[in-house]
Amino acid sequence: MKIGKKEFDLRHRTYVMGILNITPDSFSDGGRFFQCDQALKRAEAMIAEGADLIDIGGESTRPGYRQIPLEEEIRRIVPVIERIRKELDPVISVDTYRSQVAEAALEAGADMLNDIWGFQYDPRMAKVAADHQVPCCLTHNRAQARYGNFMEEVLEDLKHIVSEARKAGVPADRIILDPGVGFGKTYDQNLLVLREIRRIRELGYPVLLGVSRKSVIGQTLDVPVEQRLEGTLAATVYGVTNGCSFVRVHEVMENKRAIAMTEAILYENADQGEER
Repeated sequence: MKIGKKEFDLRHRTYVMGILNITPDSFSDGGRFFQCDQALKRAEAMIAEGADLIDIGGESTRPGYRQIPLEEEIRRIVPVIERIRKELDPVISVDTYRSQVAEAALEAGADMLNDIWGFQYDPRMAKVAADHQVPCCLTHNRAQARYGNFMEEVLEDLKHIVSEARKAGVPADRIILDPGVGFGKTYDQNLLVLREIRRIRELGYPVLLGVSRKSVIGQTLDVPVEQRLEGTLAATVYGVTNGCSFVRVHEVMENKRAIAMTEAILYENADQGEER
């Protein structure tokens, strides 16, 4: 898959997506990178640590978040995207579920869409992705954690999301799926979707795993946000062994090293590994 100017070998490698929150209230690093200069420095640091993509978001989606005005989300992220594109030129993903924000971000230089609602909140997102022919990450999500047969319904939801994207004109080779850990799921359901991650990979699309510092780690280990690195690394290693193509994380260097070591163990040659 080509994202921006970079080719990604999604059959043999797991890539690191570094998180850059341009928000004052993110659950894990709220306010730290809210100013453009701070955001640029953070992006530069993540690239130096080995980030393959930078995911920029202007609205916190922590549990209980309050939606900000559309104009405010655009105001937060567009100058940051423009400056990072001009001064660093990495692969840039934009974390948004609103089509007008997505259009503004793509025009500013973003290469990819990352939608926590899988184009279900704003169906026009699919048209934006199709019109711009950019890769998109579609996340499983529900307004409430109500299921009959949990994993079967998650898989059916994801099939429906993909179908709607394809109908809108999004090519199959531009779709990435995210199991949605922390979105519309209970603690036990978050663990189960992680345990069954290979079933999502078997749908035939690359998988992005986003577990970094999330509450499922905090509840499992009984630790605050700033002490969830080890749990994040465990999830990353599990993701690599189960064929995930991307991990979305806060600590880039540590996850990059964990991936490299895991790939070295799994494959005779980590750069030319067996197809997963």
